[in-house]
Amino acid sequence: MNQVSPPSSSTTPKVVKRPADERGRAEHGWLHSRFSFSFADYHDPAHMGYRSLRVINDDFIEPGQGFGMHPHRSMEIFTYVIEGALEHKDSMGNGRVIKAGEFQYMSAGDGVMHSEFNPSSDGQTHLLQIWIYPENPGGAPRYADADPSSRRVKDGLTPLASPDGRDESMAMRQQALISFGDLAAEKSIEVRAELGEGHFWIQMISGEVGVGEETLAAGDGAIVEASAFTVNGSRAAEFLLFELQ
Repeated sequence: MNQVSPPSSSTTPKVVKRPADERGRAEHGWLHSRFSFSFADYHDPAHMGYRSLRVINDDFIEPGQGFGMHPHRSMEIFTYVIEGALEHKDSMGNGRVIKAGEFQYMSAGDGVMHSEFNPSSDGQTHLLQIWIYPENPGGAPRYADADPSSRRVKDGLTPLASPDGRDESMAMRQQALISFGDLAAEKSIEVRAELGEGHFWIQMISGEVGVGEETLAAGDGAIVEASAFTVNGSRAAEFLLFELQ
């Protein structure tokens, strides 16, 4: 795990950047992946996850390709589709095409099987897949998906997942918050810790922002340790923000 010191003050966040071009990678012909943390054949003891956040994979799936039925257990799994679409099927009987801008949640619980494919015949699917350890292992598997566009906050944060399903977000099995950030150039978002500890991870999707003394662009991630901090839009930007215990 990455280790950082506790936040020194609410105005001077501790920021540890994970540059996009330093991430792990895998090229399988049909799949092009970038790994923020160790995954599959990529192993880096310095990047094993951050607190309960275990995986952030930035995946590009070629047309008509994907992951066949495979198992998961005791993991909170989230997918945000950036471009294209993703066809999901699972052993719970769910089957749906998740489109760009939509968010999917699957709690593997005691065990679940699922498949994920790019249903397009001519376009790539680009997505972020996220794994978070649950607060407790096991439980009945569960599934949810949503299009948050109707409640998207401009120059603000839109809740996607939370421990208690607050503000129309998905209720997850961990003390964590996942939000979508949408920020115009020259605008800013003030972030305050809601879980009490001030442990954040920001994952850039597009554009450019400043956090503390760091500049973050598409594909970059960063640990942010502070009870409060500001995200400044250098260019119009989209990102995911995780608050973790």
